[in-house]
Amino acid sequence: MRIAVVGTGIVGTCTAAWLQRDGHQVTFVDPREPGEACSFGNAGSMSPSACLPVGMPGMWKKAPAWLLDPLGPLTIRWAYLPIVAPWLARFVGYSNRAEVVRIATALRGLLAPIFEAYAPLLERSGANDLVRRSGCLYVYSSRETAKQWQWGMDLRRKLGVDLRDVEEDELVTLEPDLRGTFRFGLLAPENGSTLDPSRLVKAIHAQCVRDGAQAVKASVTGFTRTGKRVTGLTLDNGEPFECDGVVIAGGAWSAALTGQLGTRIPLETQRGYHVTVASSNLKLRHTIMALEHNLMINPMAMGLRLAGSVEFAGLKAPPNYARAGVLLAKGRELFPHLDSSRTSEWMGHRPCLPDSLPVIGRAPGTDNAWLAFGHGHVGMCGGASTGREIANLVAGRAPQVDLEPFRADRF
Repeated sequence: MRIAVVGTGIVGTCTAAWLQRDGHQVTFVDPREPGEACSFGNAGSMSPSACLPVGMPGMWKKAPAWLLDPLGPLTIRWAYLPIVAPWLARFVGYSNRAEVVRIATALRGLLAPIFEAYAPLLERSGANDLVRRSGCLYVYSSRETAKQWQWGMDLRRKLGVDLRDVEEDELVTLEPDLRGTFRFGLLAPENGSTLDPSRLVKAIHAQCVRDGAQAVKASVTGFTRTGKRVTGLTLDNGEPFECDGVVIAGGAWSAALTGQLGTRIPLETQRGYHVTVASSNLKLRHTIMALEHNLMINPMAMGLRLAGSVEFAGLKAPPNYARAGVLLAKGRELFPHLDSSRTSEWMGHRPCLPDSLPVIGRAPGTDNAWLAFGHGHVGMCGGASTGREIANLVAGRAPQVDLEPFRADRF
């Protein structure tokens, strides 16, 4: 089949690679270069443990204080509030304990085979050196403080996540740079990360091209259809484009295209920021998640990446890089000896759905269009397994993951 893959982020690229393994002829369609947008600036986590949704029980109690702080971990630009309010109401509705257990169970199914699903793609593209499996440390100022997050951590354990208590002596042995700031931790030894998420995407994309994939640098503005079948794409460059099938994997820009296929998806952008400290003198060996500070810290090839926070302001508002400055300030607070003389900042659009589950499956009302977007904070974690499942669906094989919770018409 001639399949158009709309999007060259981690999800679209992995999907194309898996489709090629079945012998399909793939064409990438994206106005951006591969490995840009969130696939450039994410925290690089590849974590089977990352199965908890963003909306957790009791979060609504903290939200008002956060929202009043324009530089807090969660903020809304007030002009955007009327637009995002219905989405937020849905988001809160999914944050009770029963829903969180359901959502976490589904996400665990998608994320548990991270490395199994990436393995053939990394091997084929020669990118094994871009992925490490050194584990993740969830760190706290004390064991007592850690109890605030115990329910979620216990849920992770019930779902099969390996989490090991790490007392202060062992913590500073594992990571001497944590001395004096954190006194208790949980080690997720099965977790990993990528040294450079953009390079990883570019490597897999380049191998797809070497294996015969075409690349069209254009935006999709519509579809041509015959009954339930998509027969072509309408591109903004005016070029005709025929295909036997299409996968929409365009991240935060996917909802408009899905709407043209007849399905409305409540997709929202949770704008995220990062600071990368190129001059970092820290010797961290693990990905660090400092929950008290809403901060993920990951040593990467280009420096120490500090990432976190959520901003609702839509796709068009300019970045507020003061939010990136907050991340750097937190890094300096946690690591007073950090050399931060050379830094860079970034803002990107996480594609998020109110239940924190992506859309994975056939577009309703079509025979040959598939959807793969909305991964929110776990795109790098779920990219390869999503691609594998889309390839299974295209081939008519039984999915290896229960895709019922990810269907497009669940809303």
